[in-house]
Amino acid sequence: MKRRQSEKLLERYRVTEGTGFRLKDFPADDLGGGLITREAADPLMAEGVARLAAQQLRLYAHGKWALLCVFQGMDASGKDGTIRHVMTGVNPQGVTVTSFKAPGPEALAHDFLWRIHAAMPERGRIGIFNRSHYEDVLVTRVHPELLDKTRLPSELRGRKFWQHRLEDIAAYERYLSRQGIVVLKFYLNLSKEEQKRRLLARIDRPDKNWKFTSGDLEERQFFSAYHDAFEAAIAATARPHAPWYVVPADQKWFTRLVVVEAMVQALTALDLRDPALPPEEYAKLQAAREKLEAE
Repeated sequence: MKRRQSEKLLERYRVTEGTGFRLKDFPADDLGGGLITREAADPLMAEGVARLAAQQLRLYAHGKWALLCVFQGMDASGKDGTIRHVMTGVNPQGVTVTSFKAPGPEALAHDFLWRIHAAMPERGRIGIFNRSHYEDVLVTRVHPELLDKTRLPSELRGRKFWQHRLEDIAAYERYLSRQGIVVLKFYLNLSKEEQKRRLLARIDRPDKNWKFTSGDLEERQFFSAYHDAFEAAIAATARPHAPWYVVPADQKWFTRLVVVEAMVQALTALDLRDPALPPEEYAKLQAAREKLEAE
């Protein structure tokens, strides 16, 4: 994809400041305003994955920066499939994928960021979070009774609790950016109608039956509450150093294309070149060549 085309596409969905942010301004079925056609999508996706793989090798070789990609979305929004398609062709040695389920007893005995920080990617690596620290201002906000399991003192659960927690997340992401971790956050923006279609497909298609759980249907009752929680979280934590991408998720091919372009752009901005060896190391290479050729 041409650089100008890519920038125009990403600018459409990038959120770096929360004032006035409303999810209703980001249609879940948007397809880029004519910037990309369905026919061009597959070759563009293949090109994007190839560019991502090349940038990831440079990231790994330099070993100074890390890239953290956070994926959030409603049930059936396509997080697993997007991660799988985007990371196809990328060297798995330089990638870690962490799926955050409900916290267990050890995590509940610590602060809510404890298990998140332990999973941060090392320098030179790409870290993928399938769900993340945002679950504690999404699921827990929709189901506040879950806070009881954390043993958090009741004195700290006042009327500004969620505001304070979002401030903590924003401060944490600022800290990460100052440590050389590039933070990208993707909200896969799925409509309620498309979620219904995908859940029905999980029921009707034998090859997808394993994906369906009764919890999917139960959580669907809280669709509007989750919508409001996502809107509040994005508005409170969108920053230039930790942007959100509100990616239309009703069409999977489009979702994946936006995500790969955002990752490529972030790594390209680091301006990493193939590492050049110092003269003494280059001389050793030449000596090794001569020795091998003399065998």
